[in-house]
Order: sequence, then structure tokens, then C-alpha cells
Amino acid sequence: MDPRKIIIALDGHSSCGKSTYAKRIAAELGYAYIDTGAMYRAATLACMDAGLFDNTDSPSLEKVEAKLEDVELDLRFNAEKQRTEIFLNNRMLEDLIRSMEVSNHVSYISTLPAVRRKMVEYQRGLGEGKGVVMDGRDIGTVVFPHAEMKIFLTASEEIRATRRYKELIEKGMPANYEDVLENISKRDRIDSSREDSPLKQAEDSLVLDNSQMTVDEQMEWFRKAFRQVRGATNA
Repeated sequence: MDPRKIIIALDGHSSCGKSTYAKRIAAELGYAYIDTGAMYRAATLACMDAGLFDNTDSPSLEKVEAKLEDVELDLRFNAEKQRTEIFLNNRMLEDLIRSMEVSNHVSYISTLPAVRRKMVEYQRGLGEGKGVVMDGRDIGTVVFPHAEMKIFLTASEEIRATRRYKELIEKGMPANYEDVLENISKRDRIDSSREDSPLKQAEDSLVLDNSQMTVDEQMEWFRKAFRQVRGATNA
């Protein structure tokens, strides 16, 4: 473990650009990037493929838990595409898990305590050596409450819906702006009100509203904040 490296926890609402931001931070620092949202999406897709969402939006906990026993997740860095990709039982899912169908079910799966326990255990193992940037909903409050740097990212619902809509269209996926906006609003409500590890801002997190900011501007903000955090941790 390099004592100079720290854990950076990046939480926030859906479609705030957390993954893009976290990847840029990790690349600049030479840290590992861990997309926890992809883990929940992969678990959701596994349940969808098993037919658990056929004729229902809320499959039983027993069925989900039974399916999780067969789930093996792995994160691998693709040097050619310069991205971290998630594999479910050796099947690459990075693009499949970004569909609107998965988005419509992931908040339910992520509310289930059994799912969260499995994912949090895995995430903590990935961060043991520090030098990681991890983004999600509960990284600074549950997974790594003692992370040296915590960032809470937010933006207006309309801005987030526009970004998500453009992302889907650019990937050639079917999308309707009003449906995307409704999905984001619904996910905000579910993520913030769930009993197990709800989305909330950690008391010691740095808040960044990036509604009107480019990624480059966000990186300038980060560099200043990072220098201050490192100065405090090395004091």
C-alpha cells in the first residue's frame, strides 16, 4: 500500500456524469477507477435475463438472492478502448447494462439489502490498497465512510435528462427525452428514500453542482480541492 495514495469517494444523483468525472480523475492521478453503478446494473441484467422481471417490476427477494448465488462479477481494464469493462460470469456487459430497460429496474434491485451487502463487500475489497476513485450512491457514507476525499456531485434533473438522452442517442439506443426525465426523477426518489444505504450527502463531502460546467472546469475544481485535501492529510 502506497501511503501517499488515498481513496476518493464520488457520490451523487443519477446521470450527473459521475463515471466520466471519476475516470478523468483516476487517469490524471494514476489511480484505479471503480464504477459501482455498473455492478448493480450487471446484477439487474442478470435478473432480467433470468426472467425475474417478467410480468412484475418487483421480483421477490428470494428469487433475486437465489440468482445472486450464480453471479460472479469482474472488472477488467480494456487498454485498446481505454476503459474499465464489467464482466458477468465472463460475459462482457459494459454496453448492454446502459440500456433504458436496465435503467428502469436497477433502482429496485439496488434497494435490496442482500444485493447491497454483496456489492459493498466486493467494493471494499477493491479499495483495500487505496489509490482508487470509486463512484456510486453510498461510497462516502457506507462503503468508505473514512475515505480521505469525498465528493458529492449534483445537477438539475433537466440537465441530467438531456445528458442521458444524448448519450443514448449517440450509442444508437432508442430513447425519448420525456421517458428519460421521468426515469431520472423516479430513480432520485427511490435512491433517496430506500431504507438500506440511501443516497445522501456525507457531512464531510465537498459538493459540486456541475449543471453549467464542462468536464475541464470540473477538473480545475478538483485539482484545487485535491491539493487542499492532500495538504490536510499530510499535515
